[in-house]
Amino acid sequence: MVREAGWILLIVLASGCQAARTAVEPQSLVISEPAETAGVRPASVSRVVTPVRPELAGPVSLDVVVAEVLRQHGGVQAAQKRMESASRRVTVAGSLQDPMLEIDNYPQVARSPQYQMGRMTNEVMLSQQVPWYGKRDRQACAAQAEVQAARAELQALQLQVREEAERAWYELFYAQQMLNVVREDQQVLENLLQVAEARYETGRAGQQEVLRLQAEQATVSAELLRLQQVQQSARAELARLMQISPETPLMPTETLDAAGTPLELEDLYERAIQQRPELQVVLAEINREQQLAERARLDYYPDVSMRLGWGRMTDDNAMVHHASGRDNVSVGFGVNVPVNHKRLRASVQAAEASVVAATRDYDRLKAETQRDVKQLFSQAVSQRDSAELLRDSVIPKTEQALRAALRGYQVDATAFSDLISTWRELLKFHVAQLQMELQYRQTLATLERVVGGGSVVQPVAEAEDGAAIEFPSEAAVEADGAAGGRLRSVSTSSESAIREVSALNRLKANYRRRE
Repeated sequence: MVREAGWILLIVLASGCQAARTAVEPQSLVISEPAETAGVRPASVSRVVTPVRPELAGPVSLDVVVAEVLRQHGGVQAAQKRMESASRRVTVAGSLQDPMLEIDNYPQVARSPQYQMGRMTNEVMLSQQVPWYGKRDRQACAAQAEVQAARAELQALQLQVREEAERAWYELFYAQQMLNVVREDQQVLENLLQVAEARYETGRAGQQEVLRLQAEQATVSAELLRLQQVQQSARAELARLMQISPETPLMPTETLDAAGTPLELEDLYERAIQQRPELQVVLAEINREQQLAERARLDYYPDVSMRLGWGRMTDDNAMVHHASGRDNVSVGFGVNVPVNHKRLRASVQAAEASVVAATRDYDRLKAETQRDVKQLFSQAVSQRDSAELLRDSVIPKTEQALRAALRGYQVDATAFSDLISTWRELLKFHVAQLQMELQYRQTLATLERVVGGGSVVQPVAEAEDGAAIEFPSEAAVEADGAAGGRLRSVSTSSESAIREVSALNRLKANYRRRE
């Protein structure tokens, strides 16, 4: 008898151990760490330096960068696994508990139970607890709400990563454009220096003017070094997001689609309230707390425990002389008695308080969302208007003033200090325009995240020469300087010289869009 009971217990334990095995991905079993550190470091962690990606060298479009960042980002992958884990728990929450199997053995004759049918040697009891109707459904619905919250958190993280990738790519793009513009204005300065040297040789200008221009050249060289450092920092940040080596020679494309005009504010409000993932997370939490509150109310109803028993009987050493030794079968059930109403009431009140707290969090986050949309919209409009003002009014007038100052300087009608001041302003406005364009596009990227993704600008009507903006490349800037765009003599027209050495007119012509 003891042997039979032992075999039954061994089978039950073996099945439980088999079911308790955890599913492990094969790649996570690869251990590349020493034995002394393998116990404290994840098995899939690698200490190898991130390799350079040659296929990403050269011009890379914004869409390629965003897709690569979303594919490689560790936080996105972790959020996907958390959502998968939450979806698995739905089945667990809506399932019955495992049945209970009890086995009793009575090896001692004197201590074994005696019945009219004989002496019991073994007893097996199988029991199953069945919750009140609706409890498992509420638990499953609460778990499903957690899945919705995890999915919304994944979407929020993807939008955040997309925003970071776009901001980094724009930073790299406009750093390159600023370098090109400063190099073009440096070429203008070099031509001014040639004019000043020619005037100095003829005795029409002092040496201080030549030295002043040479000092300005050093200042521009320092600005170029600063912009090169900004470019390297932007490239390193973009490489970090793409999880590639910062030594990968990433370069942005030379064309960029027109930014467009932001949508109406009311449309942005509506989209943000309906689509923002952070709000969807809180709504899922409210749903979960409501389901848990309903589940707490169902605790006032009892759960049922059903039992089925079998006892092995024998007439050997039975106290009853006419014992039949027929096996015993029993059926029974039990219920818990929910009499502790104080505990049950506290559980319901706690769940209801959680619902109210989640609702207040939603109201707070909704107000913050509307505030963020308003602030970002105002910033975008201000940055767009400032960039257009610089491009269409300030820079053309400053360029005209520089041409007039150069004509006056050649005939001693304009002071040298006025000429240098005008050139400085032109350089400052060039850089300021590109900075405003950069901030405008970065603000639009943040606004896309706040409203839950999708374009936040109105469609741009294509012009005859296309809607894309073409900026002069670094090679084109260098070619302009080496192709004879310099002032060859004092008698050359200053207006045509400025037009030859500066790419401003070409930049404006490519950038403007005909409505």
